Amino acid sequence: MRADAARKREQVVAAAGDELADLAVAARNGEPIRLSLDKVAARARVGVATLYRHFPTREALLEAVYHQELTRLCDAAPELAASAPADEALLAWMYRYLDFVDSKRAMGLDLRAMVASGAITQANTRARLTTAVAPFLEAGVAAGVFRSDVPPDDVVAAMAGAVFAADPTQQRDQSQRLLALLIDGLRA
Repeated sequence: MRADAARKREQVVAAAGDELADLAVAARNGEPIRLSLDKVAARARVGVATLYRHFPTREALLEAVYHQELTRLCDAAPELAASAPADEALLAWMYRYLDFVDSKRAMGLDLRAMVASGAITQANTRARLTTAVAPFLEAGVAAGVFRSDVPPDDVVAAMAGAVFAADPTQQRDQSQRLLALLIDGLRA
């Protein structure tokens, strides 16, 4: 792919991610949501034809956004783990996880279709999140802040539970409180 084409592709993915973040806010306010490819193209400052050249379907674009945002979330973990005490760093990263989940809600039925088709797998997502959580736990155990008997996979399962068990009318606030409880439960 030529450099200019790769740059435009990245612009489209970034614009779609930003649009989904805006839609997640709208969804929390009860507004109807649906990703508009015209709005994504305008936000990316490319023509609709350019968008479709790189992403022939809405699902292809959303899959690229999903993978990019998951990579960004997971890649941020080691640096964040090294930048603050383990409990504070892990909670800050968990809040980023909430942002990731919020933007996925805006994908709605499209995300369900991608999971059903196998384009996105829960196993891969969970494995990547588990790998990302490990540095926080290792740093916390080494500092005497966290218990040593909790595997990263259990933390990921509890994070998902906190998000999906929260009352829809207070989704973000309750999820944040549940994640703070999870941090308290990890303490030595």
